[in-house]
This record gives sequence, structure tokens and C-alpha cells, in this order.
Amino acid sequence: MTTTTTDMPKTFDYTAEEPRLYHWWEAHGWFKPEVHPDAEPFVISIPPPNVTGALHNGHAMFVSLEDLMIRYERMRGRAALWVPGTDHAGIATQLQVENMLLREGTSRQAIGREAFLERTWEWKRTYGGRIVEQLRRLGASCDWDRERFTLDEGLSRAVREAFVTLWEQGLIYRGPRLINWSPGLQTAVSDLEVERSEEQGQLYYFNYPLENGGAIPVATTRPETILGDTAVAVHPEDERYQHLIGQFCRVPMLDRRIPVIGDAYVDRAFGTGALKITPGHDPNDYEIGQRHNLPVINIMNQDATLNAEAGPYAGMERFAARKALWADMEKAGMTIRTEPHTHVVPRSQRGGEIVEPLISTQWFVTIQPLAAKAVAAVRAGRITIVPDHFEKVYFNWMENIEDWCISRQLWWGHRIPAWHCADCGQITVAREDPARCAHCASDRITQDPDVLDTWFSSGLWPFSTLGWPENTPDLQRYYPTDVMETGYDILFFWVARMIMMGLWFTDQGPFHTVYLHGLVRDEHGQKMSKTKGNVLDPLEIVDKFGTDSLRFTLLTGSTPGADMNLSASRIEYSRNFGNKLWQMSRFVWSNLEGYTPRPQPEPETLTLPDRWILSRLAALVGNVQRLFDTYQYAEAGRQILDFLWSEFADWYVEISKNALYGGQAADRERALDVLTYVLNISLRLLHPYMPYITEAIWGYLPTGGGPLILARWPEADLRYLDSRAEADFAVLIDLVRGIRNARAEYGVEPSREITALIDPGAQRVLIDTHRDMFARLCNVRQVELLAPGAAAPDKAATIVSADVTAYLPLADLVDLDAERARLTAELESLNAQIQRTEGLLHNENFVSRAKSEVVQRERDKLTALAASRQTVEERLAALAR
Repeated sequence: MTTTTTDMPKTFDYTAEEPRLYHWWEAHGWFKPEVHPDAEPFVISIPPPNVTGALHNGHAMFVSLEDLMIRYERMRGRAALWVPGTDHAGIATQLQVENMLLREGTSRQAIGREAFLERTWEWKRTYGGRIVEQLRRLGASCDWDRERFTLDEGLSRAVREAFVTLWEQGLIYRGPRLINWSPGLQTAVSDLEVERSEEQGQLYYFNYPLENGGAIPVATTRPETILGDTAVAVHPEDERYQHLIGQFCRVPMLDRRIPVIGDAYVDRAFGTGALKITPGHDPNDYEIGQRHNLPVINIMNQDATLNAEAGPYAGMERFAARKALWADMEKAGMTIRTEPHTHVVPRSQRGGEIVEPLISTQWFVTIQPLAAKAVAAVRAGRITIVPDHFEKVYFNWMENIEDWCISRQLWWGHRIPAWHCADCGQITVAREDPARCAHCASDRITQDPDVLDTWFSSGLWPFSTLGWPENTPDLQRYYPTDVMETGYDILFFWVARMIMMGLWFTDQGPFHTVYLHGLVRDEHGQKMSKTKGNVLDPLEIVDKFGTDSLRFTLLTGSTPGADMNLSASRIEYSRNFGNKLWQMSRFVWSNLEGYTPRPQPEPETLTLPDRWILSRLAALVGNVQRLFDTYQYAEAGRQILDFLWSEFADWYVEISKNALYGGQAADRERALDVLTYVLNISLRLLHPYMPYITEAIWGYLPTGGGPLILARWPEADLRYLDSRAEADFAVLIDLVRGIRNARAEYGVEPSREITALIDPGAQRVLIDTHRDMFARLCNVRQVELLAPGAAAPDKAATIVSADVTAYLPLADLVDLDAERARLTAELESLNAQIQRTEGLLHNENFVSRAKSEVVQRERDKLTALAASRQTVEERLAALAR
């Protein structure tokens, strides 16, 4: 494959070539770090996609970025390892299987835990490979022999080791705390899994009866929680209420006695300035309750119906109870009013229903000791975050972190390795399943039904995937990893947990750099969603434009930590670039028959265009390296495109045709040496962005054998840097562009030859030496150099570049009389249009009655017409001169 002997097709057939090339790479073992067995490792752990997942643009973004990093480091000669895998995704997978059972007319409760887990594993075997195949389509050069799954045997052993170790260190405990409860999912969810957004609701004002007569006016957004109140709080300096501190109120409809307390947390300006306190159903109230030793009452069942603590409202759904309680309070004369109120509502990220804060017995990690080490590592620079402004966000969250609720009331996941004894009531936590209680030796022990938060196992990912807790050869060679690349939206979900767990269990940071990419939005900057109809499906993009087009668009459109806007037009532009690359490469290939180019052009034989393109290439290689060193992949990619398209293809390839088709053999060989060398280096630079098309082209070029995927990353050859050549050639380019623009401006047919008179100034030798090339590039039949001090010719278009001036006789460009007549007619038409538009805008009725956008459109039209008139007048003046 590497040096193809067949003819190079006219176009790149990505539908056939992409799968063939991927299989070829993988079959030869080139994705494995062992291709450079003694080299310094470079390791990335893939952010494991949910096993339930289907490819979306977030996956496409991380695959493109991480594969770029891996291919780049592999080409630099490092032992590049990209560890792939998938996450069991507790809630998401369980929901998929429960929905499947529902369609079958049954449920997980009906079939039981063991049967449900069997069905879930069966589902995973059937559908779990889809996301992996989709990652492969994007060109992910992972070592698939090292693929892991968060529930496989090795990772499960790591999870148990981590849990037991933290338990033995006194950092895991079980007890009642206020947590976020998802009634729909029937499980606890972490703060990070709760999405909070402003929604329109009601603020309910009512009188809280005082025990000795009178009342305190109170406002709430959740009247049903009145039934769990254990105090009414006022600000201790609030003159309206401070005399009531120490008195008692009666809970409406329940008549339970609760105190009036003073607490500085109360906002005197909000509502009535008095706050009902429900420690069992509000996190802020819970903190106040802890300060004042208030009882904590839970009024809610796990399905969001009210329990016996709610008295006559027991059994009601929470929102039905809200209506019933408020109606009863109205009848009792306790209500004051309701008013519309915008407030923040917490919803389950996965299920979408309103999350309920409630007291529940759960498992927790005392996380502050782990967080302290993680903060210190980033502060000391042992771990850097790109872009660095996320470090401030990281520190703020880590330094105010709360204990981590790690238990979930699910069946799919890592079951907590803890057993409850029916005889002594103690808990046995063990690395291996125990037969008896560790405290009383009873065999009447039952394993805790809960599973661990998915992020617990994900937090171990960088080292568990390499064999930890065993000291495996992979762990010794490839840990710590190097870069963790992921979206900024899971900095706290996942990245912070990996840093904490890695430092705690291995005493090393799991990676030295965190690279955060942004979200992929639509072309208008809106979040993509099916309801908006603005989703660009990456698989459909790949089918239509090819993988390289999607990758190049994502990689050149995103910068660290910033969202990017994705549009079909940008992807099409990348596809067009790929087509251009193929065509310029095919042109080179078509001229190689019978000649084997030298590895490098010989400097002493080079012409000005050769020196220019090689200098530009050397500068490009240096710039790309500098940009890669600072993670500015988007700008590097844009510079590679600009070089190949706007410099190599548009200028050098065109100039080389004279040497290839009309020059001596030595000229032809020199041009082919330069063409193949530039293309060789450029393909290496572009390969991490567009791996398929670059590898395919590489196979048609005389590159000395070996695949592009293993070719050495280029270094700037400083011998070719030539500022004089760049400056001289820039003068020629400016002149050619100026003449081409003049031809276009005057509507001169491309085939029509014209004359150019040039005052070369100090560049006489330059222009004289290259007058033939200059004439070909702008279709000039005669280039005439003016004598020093000669007067400028009359009736000529003028183009200036540095101290060189070119004059194009207008008689060559246009029929002067016909052009004057045409421009005069155009000027009359423009004047008439301007008069009409000005009349419209001076009409008060139009301006006052028409829609503002219509008026603005006419103003914009007038501005454009005036600009056009000025251009035509200037053209007429030039013709007169």
C-alpha cells in the first residue's frame, strides 16, 4: 500500500478508502505504543463514552483533538498509547433496559435484581459496541487491544480496593444527610447532576400563627414543605421581628409547636423578611437547622408522595398536596396572597423532573483531604489546566467542596462492598465477599443494595485501566498519563475526581495537563437540540463529506475552553480543501513518471520561486511547532491550509508548469524535487488533522517506504529560510494580483493579452529576470521596462508594489468610448435610484409609519448606492485623464 503502483484516481473516494485505510493501520499494529518500544511514552486515557451512547459532536470533538495529539506524538517518535474504553453509565443504561422491559409489559421489580442484571449485560453485548465502531469511523487510533469497560473484572477490583481503602482510612461513612433525590429515577443524584434554571412560579404569602396570638407574615415558593417546618427565622437585627425571637409558632394545619429563631442568613429584603425553616427539604435550611440544633423532619416518600409526617396530606403527590394545603389554609384565613415569581428550579439532568432535597441514609466520602491534595497539585504547577482561566473556577469549587454522596439506588453498577449484619447491626466492608460478619461472626449478613456513583469508578480511570491496584508492566511504563482532554462542562464531574483519586491512591497526578474544549453549537451559536431542529449529526456529516472534512472543521474551529459554531458551509469548505489537496498532489504525481526526486532540493540550484516556497515552508513548520507547543491547534491548521492553498497551489504549482512542460531536463528535475519535498513535509503536518486523505496521497508519492502514520514529524530546515527571497517574491505577487484585479475591474476576458509598462525603481534586475514568469501569470503579451526617470504614460491603469509601478494602457483593457458611454448610463441610473430613495426617506409619513427594519433597509440601500456612484465617478475621471 505504502508506495502505490496503480494510477492515482481523479478524486478521493472516502467511502471506500477510509475503512480500508483504518483496517490497514490497525492490522499492522501501528496504533500500539510498541511501534516505538524503547521510546518515552505519551499516554491519553479516552473519556469513556457511555456504553448506551450514540455518536454526537461532543464525541467527534474529543476524538479529533485526542487523535491529533496521539498521531503527532507518534510521529515525533514517542510510544503513543491512547487507552480506549466505555463507561457503564449507571442511570442511563438502567433507564434503557427498564424502558425495554416496560415495552415487554414487565419491570425490573417484577423480574428481580439478578434477572435484571442478566438482561442489562445482554443489552450491553448487543448495543454496547455501536459507539466504539462510531469512534473508529472518526479515525481514532486507539490501542484497541487495551480497551476497557468500567464494569470489567479488573476495573471492578480497582473500585473495590479504592472503596475499602477509603473505608479503612475513615473517609467513607454511612448516615442520614440532606441529598438530592430524583423521584423519577428513584435514586440520589449529586449536585453536579442537577441542572438549575430560572423558571416562572408563584410566591405564596401567608401568616404563621404565633402561639400567644398574632402572626408572622412569611413567603415561600413550596407551600407543601410547611408541613416539615421546624422553625421560623428572622434576622436578629430586624426591628420588625426581633422582639419575637424565643417565642413559638404553630405549624398550619398540623398545630406543631416550633420556635422563632434569629439567624443572620435571613435576607430582610426578600419576601416579608421572615423565613420558614424546613431542614429536611432545603439545603440552606439544613445548615440553619444544624446551627440551631433543630429537628429534621422528612415529609416525603421516595416517589414524591407525602408520608405520615404530613398528617392528613399523607399519600398525596407533592404538587397535589401543595394545592390541597393552600386551599385549606385559605379556608382557615391564613393566606395573604400569591404573586408571580421567577426562581431557580433544580431538575434532574438525566430525567428532567424536579429534584427534591430530602434526608436520606446514604454513603458519603469525606472529600476535603483528597481535595486539599488536588488543589495543591494545581497551585504548584504539577498539573496545569488549559486554558488557565479555568484554574480559578477549579480552586473555587474544590475549596468549597461538600462531602460526596457516592451511593445510588440502582441495580446496574458497582455494588457497594458492604454487608449489614442482622444480629449485631454492624457493617462489614471487605475486598472479598465475606461469609460472616467481621464483628460477631454471624452468617446472617446481607450486602448493601446500593451501587456506587458512576463517577467513582470513572475517577479511577487513568490508573485502573493500566492494571491498578496490581503493579502491572503497563502501570509501571504508562502511568502517570500525559494529557486529559475533555469538555469544560465535566471539569468537576470527572476531571477533579480523577485528580483527587489519582493523587490519593498513587501519590502522583494522573496527568500533567488538562486540556478543556468547549461545546459545539450551531452556526448561530445556539445549543443544538432536536426540538430546535438544528442538530448536525456527525455520522450524517461523515457520510456526506467524509471524516477528514468533519475533523478539520472541528480542529480549526475550536480553541481551548471556547465554544465553536458548526455549520454545513464550514464543513463543505473543509471538503473543498481536501479536494484541492488531492488535485495538487495528483498534479505532482502525474509528472513523476521516470524520475525519482532527491530527498531534499539542492540549495545552490534553486530559482527565486523555489527559494520563496521553501522559505515559506520552513517558516510554516516553525510556526506550527510553536502553536502545537501551546495547544493552538486551530491556528496551526489554518496556517497549513493557507500555505497549501494560497501559496503552494495558487503560486508555486502554477509557476512550476513552465519548468515541467517547457524547460530543460535540469529545470524539470529541480521543480519536481521542490514539489515533492514541499508536499512530503506538508502531508506530515496535515496528517493529524486529516489522516485518511494524507495517508492515501502519501502512498502515491516516492517517500522512501513506510506509512505516513509512522513518518517523522518535520523540523524546520533553517537552511531554507530566506527573507530576501520572500521580500522579492512578494513584490511580484503584489504586481500580479494588481494586474489581475485591474483586468477583472475592467472586464477583460481571461484569454485577452495586454501590455504592461513597468517602472521598476530599484527592482530592475528582479523584474527583468522574471519578466517571462510575470507575463505568464497575468497574461501579458509584452512587459516593457521604462527607462529611469521616464514619465508615466497617459491613460493607463496604475498598480504599485513597494517602489515598483506597473502601467496598463487602457486601450488594451477596454474600448474607451464604449466604456465611457456604459459608465455614463450607469451613473444616470444610480442618480435616479438615489433620488427616489432620498425622496422616500424625506417623506415623514413613510419614516413614521413603516416598520423600523424597512426604513433601515432603505437607509442601507442609500449608502450602497452612494458608494457605487462614487466608484463610477472615479472610473469616469480616470478615463478622462
